[in-house]
Amino acid sequence: MKLSDQQKLDILNEGYTVIPGLIDEDPIKRTRHAINHSIGEVGMKDEDLEAMRSRSYCDELINEPVITDLLNGSAALPVLESALGVGRVLPAEFGQVALQFPIEPGTDIAPPEGHIDGLGTGLNGMAKGTYLRGFTALAVIYLADVDGVDCGNFTVWPKSHLRLRSFFSDVGHEILTEGMPSIALPERPVQVEGKAGDVVITHYLTVHSAAANACPDIRYAAIFRVKHTDCEANGLDGYTDIWREWPGLQEVAERV
Repeated sequence: MKLSDQQKLDILNEGYTVIPGLIDEDPIKRTRHAINHSIGEVGMKDEDLEAMRSRSYCDELINEPVITDLLNGSAALPVLESALGVGRVLPAEFGQVALQFPIEPGTDIAPPEGHIDGLGTGLNGMAKGTYLRGFTALAVIYLADVDGVDCGNFTVWPKSHLRLRSFFSDVGHEILTEGMPSIALPERPVQVEGKAGDVVITHYLTVHSAAANACPDIRYAAIFRVKHTDCEANGLDGYTDIWREWPGLQEVAERV
């Protein structure tokens, strides 16, 4: 399976695309089963919750095949190769277990605050004031249906990748030592609705977040930070040369 021309154009122009039903039902159920077992048996400590929100829940699972095979052993891999190049996608060594728990009933719903990954907060494994462009694409796999908004939806700011490229070209990416830049973005955020097995692929510079979950159920997702084989070599140049690791998208842009 490959991305369609329209899906490639969506990433080029909007910064993301959604591929419905890409991951089969059985592995989705196995993964959710493993997560629920972890929540019930391993549990969570209050002092660890902030780090879990920033990094991953169910830390003992993130390197296991029940998580990594959602990318390495599924149709998601050839889809990503159609954008990044055949043989140019590094296998996932781990995946983030990304859970959004329901807010307290009656609580006001706060709007999502967008960010790009790789900015040190002191809670995400990176020191505050540091930054790193460590991946090429985000692949967000819904592990349960997300019907409606404010259900913990993965949220994107369309065209923000293009705005940030221009911003970094003007002022330099070094400004990221101060954290997420406070700049006007081209469009309002979009809360992505979807079904279990749907996959959202975004460019690494697309501003994103998770919406508050005012629904009764946990929002389950697995998130992979997908690396092109040249990602490390290209390094910080990728903040302005944003399509170098996306030959499949460059090809369709030249053709249409």
